Amino acid sequence: MKNVLLILIASLIGIVFEQTTSASQPNIMVFLVDDMGVMDTSVPFLTDESGHPKKYPLNEYYRTPNMQRLADQGIRFNNFCAMSVCSPTRNSIMTGQNAARHHTTNWINPTNNNRGPFGPPDWNWEGLNKEDVTLPRLLSKAGYRTIHVGKGHFGAEDYEGADPLNIGFDVNVAGASFGAPGSYYAEKGYGADTKRAHHAVPHLEKYHGSETFLTEALSIEAKARVTEAVKDDKPFFLYMAHYAVHAPFDSDPRFADHYKDSGKPANAQAFATLIEGMDKSLGDLLDHFDELGISENTLVFFLGDNGSDAPLGHQHAVACAAPLRGKKGSHYEGGMRVPFIAAWAKPNASNANQKELPIEIGAIQSQQAAVYDLYPTILNLVDVKSPEGHTVDGSKLNKLLTGKSDASRNETFLMHYPHSPHRSDYFTSYRKGDWKVVYHYIPSEASEGSHYQLYNLKADPFESSNLAKSNPEQLQKLMKDLIADMQHYEAQYPVEKDGKTPRKPILPE
Repeated sequence: MKNVLLILIASLIGIVFEQTTSASQPNIMVFLVDDMGVMDTSVPFLTDESGHPKKYPLNEYYRTPNMQRLADQGIRFNNFCAMSVCSPTRNSIMTGQNAARHHTTNWINPTNNNRGPFGPPDWNWEGLNKEDVTLPRLLSKAGYRTIHVGKGHFGAEDYEGADPLNIGFDVNVAGASFGAPGSYYAEKGYGADTKRAHHAVPHLEKYHGSETFLTEALSIEAKARVTEAVKDDKPFFLYMAHYAVHAPFDSDPRFADHYKDSGKPANAQAFATLIEGMDKSLGDLLDHFDELGISENTLVFFLGDNGSDAPLGHQHAVACAAPLRGKKGSHYEGGMRVPFIAAWAKPNASNANQKELPIEIGAIQSQQAAVYDLYPTILNLVDVKSPEGHTVDGSKLNKLLTGKSDASRNETFLMHYPHSPHRSDYFTSYRKGDWKVVYHYIPSEASEGSHYQLYNLKADPFESSNLAKSNPEQLQKLMKDLIADMQHYEAQYPVEKDGKTPRKPILPE
C-alpha cells in the first residue's frame, strides 16, 4: 500500500510538472557559428534534382554528428542566406533588418573605421547602442533571462555596442568589440599572452593556463548560465555565438588525429578540428538540456554568420565551398549561403509550445530565407510585438518550418557591401526567385571587368555562366528591382573620388 501511494504521489508530481513545463514560455537557443558556410559539415544541405540531400566531397571530409542529430529531429534549409561578412549578419539577427537598412554593412574593425577609400562616410561603424530595438532587449522585458556567450562584434571599441549588456543581454560571457580571438588556447590566455593581446577573449581568466580549448570553455560557461536560469525558474534566450571557426586556425588537439592523414594543408586540418569542436559543443548543450529536463520546451536555431572561410583554394573559385563558388566576403553563393537547422531539442507533438510551432522532422526546406527572419519568428513564438516605428525586414518562418512552402513570402535577398578592401569590393548582390544579379560599383578583376553579373541559380546553381550579355532583358528587369529595393531599405552607397557624391547603381544600356 505504501509503494502504491508513493507511485501515485510521484505520478501526480509528474503530471503537475508536465503541465507546468508545457504551459511555460519556451526556451530559445540561437547557436551561431562564425565563418561556417553551408558545405563545412558532414550534413548535406544541397539537394539533387529530386530534392533529396546530396553529399559532396567536403561533406565526407568534415565530422558533425550532432548537427546530423539536430537535423534528424528538425528541418534544415538549403537556401538560407546571410550577409557575406559577420557584423552585418549579427546586427541583422538582433534587429530583424537587412544590413542595407541598419547600415552596419561591413565587419567592424574595433579601433579603426574600415569603410574603405570610397565607402559611405556615415556607415554604422559604431554599431548597435542602448537605444536600439533588439531581440534580447524585447525578450528581457518579457521576462526572459537573455544570455550572451561567445563572440559579440556588435559595435566598435569604446562604443555601446562593444558590450552585449548594452544591447539587451542580462548576461555576457566573452563578448567584446572584436571578432577574432587572440588564441583558442587557454595556455596562451586565449590571446592574453600573445602579440594579439588586444583580442584576448574576456571573462575566462579561470581557465588560463589549463588545457581547456576556447570552444570547450564557452560550452561550460553556457551550461552553467542555463542551469542558473532553470534554477531561478526563468525562461532563457541563449545566444551561443562561438568564435569558432574563425581564424586563427588553431588546431583543437581533441580532434587533430581525425584529419592528419587527409592530405589537406595544415590550416585546413585545423579548420576541420574547429568544426568538430563546435559540433561537440552543440551536442553537449543538447545533452545538458536533457539532463535539466527542459528539452521538450527548448527551441534550437543553428546557423552560420556568413559563407565559408575554410583555407582551401581561391576566394572566387569553386574551392572551399565546392561545388558552390566563392567564400566569405565574396559576391558568390559560397559567400552568403549558410547552414540553418531548426528543431525542438526533444520533439513531442503533444507539448503546448510545439503545438504553437510544429517543426517537420527530418525535412529539407528549399524555399529561400535569411538571417533577419529569426527576429519576427522568435517574437511571434513568445507573443511579443516589435515596437511601432521599428521597421522589420524579416518574415516569420513558421510555415516554412512545417515543411510547407509559403507563397506569401517575398522571394528576394539583397546583400549590400559598399566597402573595400575585401574579396569582393563595392557590390550589391540581389536574388529574386531563380535569378541573381550582382552589381559592381567599381568594376575589377573580381567582377570580370564589368558592372554586371547575371545567373540563373536554378539552371546554374554553381554560377558558372554569366548571362549578363546574353540575356539583357532579364538583366534590365533585375537591376530595376535591385534599385527599387535599395531605395526601400534606404541604403547607403559608395562615393565618388570627391568623397561625397554617391555612386548609385546604373541600368544597363
